[in-house]
Parts: sequence; structure tokens; C-alpha cells
Amino acid sequence: MTNIDIRPTVDAPDDDPHIWLEDIEGEAAIAWVERQNRDTMHHFANGAFEADRDALASIYNRADKIPYVTRRGAYLYNFWIDARNPRGLWRRATMEEFRKDFSTWEILLDLDALASTEGEDWVWGGSISLPKTHNRAILRLSRGGGDASVLREFDLERKSFVADGFNVPEAKGGVSWLDADTVLLMSAYGDNMATRSGYARTIRLWTRGGDPLTAPVIFETTYENNAVYAYCDRTSEAETVWFTDSRGFYDADRWIGDRNGARVKLDVPKDASVSCSHDWLILEMRKGWEIGGAVYAPGTLVAIKLSVFLTGDRKFDVLFENAGRRALESVSFCGGRLILGILDNLSPQFEALTPSPHGWTRERLAGAPEIGAAYVWRLDWDESEANGELLAQTENPLTPATLKLLSPDSAPQVLKRAPEVFNAQGLRVTRHDAVSIDGERIPYTQVGPGGETGEAPVHLYGYGGFAVSKKPSYNASIGKMWLERGGVSVVANLRGGGEFGVRWHEVARREGKALSHDDFAAVAADLVRRGVTRPGRIAAEGGSNGGLLIANMLTRYPERFGALFCTIPLIDMRRYSKLLAGSSWINEYGDPDKPEDWAFIKTLSAYHVAALVQPYPPILLATTRKDDRVHPGHARKMAAKLQAMGYAAHFYEPAAGGHGYGKNNAERAAFAALGYNFLRRSTGWDADAA
Repeated sequence: MTNIDIRPTVDAPDDDPHIWLEDIEGEAAIAWVERQNRDTMHHFANGAFEADRDALASIYNRADKIPYVTRRGAYLYNFWIDARNPRGLWRRATMEEFRKDFSTWEILLDLDALASTEGEDWVWGGSISLPKTHNRAILRLSRGGGDASVLREFDLERKSFVADGFNVPEAKGGVSWLDADTVLLMSAYGDNMATRSGYARTIRLWTRGGDPLTAPVIFETTYENNAVYAYCDRTSEAETVWFTDSRGFYDADRWIGDRNGARVKLDVPKDASVSCSHDWLILEMRKGWEIGGAVYAPGTLVAIKLSVFLTGDRKFDVLFENAGRRALESVSFCGGRLILGILDNLSPQFEALTPSPHGWTRERLAGAPEIGAAYVWRLDWDESEANGELLAQTENPLTPATLKLLSPDSAPQVLKRAPEVFNAQGLRVTRHDAVSIDGERIPYTQVGPGGETGEAPVHLYGYGGFAVSKKPSYNASIGKMWLERGGVSVVANLRGGGEFGVRWHEVARREGKALSHDDFAAVAADLVRRGVTRPGRIAAEGGSNGGLLIANMLTRYPERFGALFCTIPLIDMRRYSKLLAGSSWINEYGDPDKPEDWAFIKTLSAYHVAALVQPYPPILLATTRKDDRVHPGHARKMAAKLQAMGYAAHFYEPAAGGHGYGKNNAERAAFAALGYNFLRRSTGWDADAA
């Protein structure tokens, strides 16, 4: 370490000597990135890295992995990637064919062939098919994997693009079908069509043959708001279009209308989650709501007939109440039933609620693991076509996923099982609680061999934001790179997530964001207290909001870790709201342009807090150049500052990949293998000899 006296700069946030690295494609910035990539690969891309990369790529490309499907009309649709098709195949099959061990698929689009023919770096972004007939679809294709996509209409009968169809140049946003010749265009394409977050500011009614730039605007928001969305509810008797004006990440105005625009503004809390189907209006309360003589607490789910609500009635049916550590995680419709996903002290549960003139009946869906992850979702792409069939997936850290078909009138049927890809012999799964700085119990799941040695190499992962719940899943990468070699894997359930409902998230948002970081540090300390390991053997990883977490472990709790892998991160919290989609997250972090907000944000802006005041563990900061959600400048600038101070900071940035680890399985495997090799070597774990 050098003797330069570089102190925290949180009170002078605009004095930024590395701001030139925010020029994503700038000549000087790219030259710096390329030098960094060479240095990092020189240090960590050894023979072990190459073997790990190839092993992970082989796992990701396995022919017997589960092909996930969505039913559209008579077919199940799937997008498939393997070693022979690195960009992927869009394909379909019947349910009868899908049930077979070796299914035969009808190929609709070969994305590798398309990219080669057109000379474009196409990455699949999904499809929006025309309901009922499903003979046309609008495909989302991005260059390099970013959020911004090109929209192109595709004829599924001819298996070709429609030259003069609903085609839109690259922009953030999408479309929603009204009929075969009309779509709702919610795209940032065009002058003055984007919000400051880069998302769609308007909804345009676009008819076939017309110019999207001159299509009439039927709904819009201000430049300062986040985005607008619209969709057609086909479960109602008349054509009903729902419009959403997303004012902040958790606040929105909802309107009901038709293809001519919004007509009625819904009189509900702006921060409530809203869904509607079959004339049922479903609200999940984020904050308390007093209405119609009743008080609904945060986390309460209520229902009322939409037609009745619009007459002024406010007598809701209460369907779920958040209590203790039992929280609602998901709400969806399927064939007229309401499917609730629940976490009961982190154990997944599912209930199907059916409305009747006498109230709601409730059925428990069996089969979810006590410790593990479970997901239930509608098989049909469009609720108006759903017959009540669900897909369900269950797994745990040592058991790969099983995909089942759940039909209302028959027993669950196993459709597919994922392969075992690492040796789990001798491993066990346990759950523990750490005590955070304010006394709150923070749960975490530990996977590894039995017995505490005090020297276990631990991979610790956390996120802690945006009400996202982290579940103990079957992680092929960690299993192969860490567990199979004798290491321990830990996933922490930090505040800021959604594991225990609204309160768990709210307490670690804005002014409370530091608590999620304190929670993570408490888990690291608890692993040492319990005799599992020592600080120098703890390798921590987090991405995106979890990258902010890892950067704060570096600056706030460096003594508790041996190495840090910080991916696609937010780090410069002074400028985050000015970079790409950053302003859309002000509800989560606060507004750095407001002095009262900057007062608490600045303590978490690791880019400004980093200083020569104590030793820092080695860190690898990794991002992707095509990430158009979280700006790559965050990771670039942090690496540059740390290196200038003499810290062991490494940097890696592939040229594509979007807000993820790569645009294809080979790139994702290389990204992950590099990170695990860095963590193992930096914590002194001779994994090859283990």
C-alpha cells in the first residue's frame, strides 16, 4: 500500500477525478478497460480457471436441463440455448411431445443463423404473441444483451419476419397487442418519448401500416416520472385497457380505459400493488389504508368486484394478512383462481383461492419443501386462455429442480427433472440466525459438510433490496465450484428483501438502507462466532444492489472478509440517479440532489467513503459494457480509485452481456469461473488440493 493520504470525500462529491470512465465507449476509457482486463486475466485466468470455465459451460449447455415453456394456443413455446446454439433457438412442441424424455421440437427461429446473416450481435429478449390465434408475434432482440431492444414482427406460420410489420428501432420499452392490426406502443423510441430513467414516457396507438413516430399518443407521463405501461384485459366483457403511470419505483397511478385512452382513475393508494382479472380487483397494501370504516394494515391483501368498486362500494374481502414472519410473496390469476405464494418463516407455501357468491374458498397446494425454493405459475401466457393448469417447480440446495403440472381436477404430474451436476455426498443444509446491530434476528441458510472446523472456506451471498426474497435454491455454479470441493455456501436473508413482508423491506429502505449492510456483516460475524470459519476465509459476493452491499463491506466492515466479488454494482451514490436507469431507484435509495437525502446516502456511497484509513481485503469489481441499467462507470471508477490508493483491486468488463454475466453461456461461465478463482486464491484456499 502507498503512503498517499487519500481521505473520504463524502462532503465534496462532485470532485471526481475518474469521471472520464463514465464515457462508456470513449477511447481513453476503453483503453483503460482493456488494460484492466489483461491484468486481471493474467493474474487469475490460469489452468484452474480454464477447467472451471469449461466445466460451468458444460453444465449450462446440458442437453437434459429443463426446457421451460409457456403455452400459447395449441403449443408450448421454449427458447433453448446449448453449445451448438449459443444464441439460441425459438421453438415449440405439443404437450404430448413435451412429456417425452426426448422431445422433438419445431424450430421457429435460429438466432445464431439470423445474427450471422444480418451481421448483428443479437441476444434474445422474449416474444409477445397475438392472443387467441398466436399466428403473429413481436420479438425483442437486443444488441449485446442490454435492456434496450429492437422490436420485430414475426409470422409464425411462415417462420419469417414481417418486413412492413410492427417493427421498432432499438429503444427501451415494448408493445401490447389489441388486435391483429393494432398495438399499444410503450417505447422510448422517438424524440421526447423517454423519461429521465430512459423508459417509455408515452403510450401510442399504432395501427398496421402506420409510422410509429406519428402514431397518436393516448396516454403519457412527465419526464420526471419513471415510465408508463399499458395492457389489454381480455377477461372482461368489453375491451378494457389498463394504464399505469409509474411515478416512482413503488408509487403509481392506475387508470382504466380503452384504445382511445384513459377514462377512470382508480381511487386506490398509489403504493398498493394492483391486479385485476375476471372483474376482480385485488390490492396488496404497502402502507396502511383506512377506507369504508375498515383499516387494512401493511401487507394485507384485499379483493372486491371491480364493477362494484367503480360504483363507490369499498367493502373488501380480506384474503391475506401479514403476521410475524408469515408474508405474501406473489399474487397471480389462473383460470379464475387467485394463486398466492407465501413464505412462512421462509418455508414456501401456495394457496389457490376461488371466488363464489358465498365468499372465497381456499385450497393448499402441496409439495413445497420446508427448506428450499418453490415456484408456481400459470402455464398459459394469457389469462383469458387459461384453463387453470399451473406449472410448479421445487428444489433445495442439494436437490435439483423438479417441474410438475398442476391441474385443478387431477393429481400433480412430473414433467421434467433437472440433472444433478455436482457431488452432494456428505453435505447438509441448516438454517441459522445472526443478531444484527439493532438486535434483529437475520436468518441465513448454510450448505456444506457437517462439523465446524473454524477454517471452512465460506462463500457468502446477499442482496437486501427492492423487496426481493433470496431462497435456498440448487445453485449449479456454487455446487460445482465451491461445495463439491469441500467449501461452505451461505445465503443471507437481509432486511431490504421481501422475505418477511413489507416491514422487512421498509425498515432497510432510504434512511434505513445501512441496516441491510449491517445484517450481512452480522452473518459474517456469526459464522466466526459459531466456529465455522475465520474472517480471512470468508469470500463474499453480490451483484447490482448486492454490488452496493459488497462495496460497503469493503469500506464499512473490511475486517470481516477475506475477499470480495462485486458484480454489476451501484457504488457512486452521488451520481447514480444521473446514470442510465438510476433515477428510477430514488424510492429505494433516496435522492442525492436533496441535501436531506444526501446526508444519509453519502455514508453508503462507497466510492466517496473509500480512503486510506485501514486495510481492505482484495476485491474484484466486474461489470459489462452493454449494461444499460446500472452504468459500468460505477465499477470502473471504484476500481480506479482503489488502485490509485494502492489497494488490491482488480477489474473485469466483457464487451457485452447487459445487466448480467454475459450474453451467452460461454461468457457467463467465464465470468463466474473468474470470480470463483479470484475468491478461492484471495482467501488462501487451495481448492485444487481440497
